Amino acid sequence: MTAPSTYDDNEIVNPSTNLHMDELIAVQLSRRQALKGGMSVTAAALLGGLSLSACGGGSDDAPAPLQLGFKAVAKNKNDLVTVPEGYQVSILHALGDPLQFGEESWKDDGSETADSYNRRIGDGHDGMYYFGLSDDGKFNADRSDRGLLAVNHEYVVAPYALHPNGMTKGATRVPSEVEKEIYAHGISVVEVKRSTGNDMVMVRGSRFNRRVTSATEMVFTGPVKGNALVKTKFSPDGLKTRGTNNNCANGYTPWGTYITCEENWLNVVGRAAGDDAQRDAKEVVALKRYGLPENRKSPYLWDTAGTDDLFVRWTSSVTGAAATDDYRNIANTFGWVVEIDPFNPTSTPAKRSALGRFNHEGAWPAPAVAGKPIVMYMGDDARNEYIYKFVSKAVWDPKDVNGGMAAGAKYLDEGTLYVAKFNADGTGQWLELTYGKNGLDASNAAYPFADQGDVVTHARLAADKLGATKMDRPEWGAVNPLNGEAYMTLTNNSNRVDPGASPTGSQLKPDAANPRYYSDNYTNADGTTKTNKGNPHGHIIRWRENAGSVAATAFAWDIYLFGAEADAAANVNLSGLTAVNDFSSPDGLYFDPRGLLWIQTDDGAYTDVTNCMMLAAVPGQVGDGGVATAAGGTATRKGANASADTVRRFLVGPKDCEITGIAVTPDGKTLFFNVQHPGEEGSLASPSSRWPASQTNPSATQRPRSATVVVTRKDGGAIGL
Repeated sequence: MTAPSTYDDNEIVNPSTNLHMDELIAVQLSRRQALKGGMSVTAAALLGGLSLSACGGGSDDAPAPLQLGFKAVAKNKNDLVTVPEGYQVSILHALGDPLQFGEESWKDDGSETADSYNRRIGDGHDGMYYFGLSDDGKFNADRSDRGLLAVNHEYVVAPYALHPNGMTKGATRVPSEVEKEIYAHGISVVEVKRSTGNDMVMVRGSRFNRRVTSATEMVFTGPVKGNALVKTKFSPDGLKTRGTNNNCANGYTPWGTYITCEENWLNVVGRAAGDDAQRDAKEVVALKRYGLPENRKSPYLWDTAGTDDLFVRWTSSVTGAAATDDYRNIANTFGWVVEIDPFNPTSTPAKRSALGRFNHEGAWPAPAVAGKPIVMYMGDDARNEYIYKFVSKAVWDPKDVNGGMAAGAKYLDEGTLYVAKFNADGTGQWLELTYGKNGLDASNAAYPFADQGDVVTHARLAADKLGATKMDRPEWGAVNPLNGEAYMTLTNNSNRVDPGASPTGSQLKPDAANPRYYSDNYTNADGTTKTNKGNPHGHIIRWRENAGSVAATAFAWDIYLFGAEADAAANVNLSGLTAVNDFSSPDGLYFDPRGLLWIQTDDGAYTDVTNCMMLAAVPGQVGDGGVATAAGGTATRKGANASADTVRRFLVGPKDCEITGIAVTPDGKTLFFNVQHPGEEGSLASPSSRWPASQTNPSATQRPRSATVVVTRKDGGAIGL
């Protein structure tokens, strides 16, 4: 019998022959500057009063460019969050903290009941967003002293902080542990308010406080609603499902709702040996393209905990006579963009299928402009996958602010999904993923599409057909509120090979937009050395839509920054990073309302030198750099070199963590970010971190926990400036 395979989120599942980016062009754009005075950038954008031309240069009233105003934090391996001089941190909430009164406080022994996690902060804090809250309980884009904070809980870590003795080992899982893990996933919505200075505290007992978990009922909307591909024993009509999982990055809407995105959902979905024989050829193709071959075990093994429907639903296998008798389609119910109304705790979340199904890292909107469509940019976080864009059919009407889920249906259930193709001449096109166009129909030999529901469910296969450009793990995106240019992190790629080599399997040669091939040495804790090859440190790409139109089907692009160690060779350190701003593996990305860009890392190549970090940047614009030749000999064009004035390290996190999730209040005086899985490399018996307790007590002995951190200036001033 073939040994079961286990999920590997680095596995390549894209077998297409589509090209990677080949060249970069030089494009020039006048420097855009921040708005001054009057309505905030946030409110102007959300209410439709901000046009991109309003931010352009040449105005006599244009303010001075943004300037970083803090001393760079040094790289370090300390077990605490290190911030610049004059700044302070506090912990807003951490794994297990109760949302309501009547629940016991977290005890540091894993004794909390599974059910209580329906009313406690979950694990694996990740993407998040701050929504200003008016006194009458509505969305107020300009309010900074009171708001709702929505936070993703991507996954359970180890989980040695969640269970009394850590996860019980074995081929089958303990039901009570699995139930707790199911409820520890998802999203927390909490009310926050300012206390002393600009610090924020969670309002325990608020009517807005809410958990959305892997068991929460939600509905399908858009092209997949009622489609045979999402019919299950739980929902024979294909109209609803349960749970959102592995919620990584996020987004938001101008009408005031939260967007959460399902990334590595294969962590929880398995498939039995011999299941291929129970499927038709088309189904087998689709399952393999999404990384779910037969006999694949999920790391969490939730499906092994018993016969209760809470557990068996995690097996994407044929066990009944029809799809309505089992959960063969459960995989198709994950990988979506999910909309949640934080202002209505009784509302039902919706999986907005028009935005496609893949390993959604997030969904980031372009600034909303009255009379123009809503646009979302999305990345598929896996090596060799694609960048997508959704353009709504409806055009933005500022009257829809506070329109809740009804507004979501208006703007997100109908529209056009595109995938990006990057041309050799440095231009790019958005290719339309619409049934009946571009060969996306039953005549497609590799995968015959039945309808638009089939196209969005299997967006990867549709993108393969159209010849989209394979990318190196597209992770977080962000859109500059001052000029509309979009940015996306390409975190790293160990699958690059020397330009002179002959690639095999899923290997890739460098190209102009992924130009580096080099070796990087990493020193292990025991003093031994490992060598990372390919593009270990990653980079950040950006693009500008033609004519500044978010609905454009063509764009120009360049590479904003290359991650590198400061002492690396010049053809590796292409952005000229120094000790104040060198970084590796960019992951989280966020533009605050003022136009500052925040870069967060999830690093496996530089953590022998420093813990993961967050940097602040004042970006330029597409085309502000020049030509370069990268390590390995590939020619490219890059953005302007970084300097201490334009990119600077703002903080370093505790041991073994990922720095992720970020939000800034509209007044720029309070910053939230998340510390995920501190002490990940340790164990319950031998923890490598004691954070967040170690933040204030170096002798702390508590278990490490993911948490949300609040950063303020001691003098009450604006963050970063």
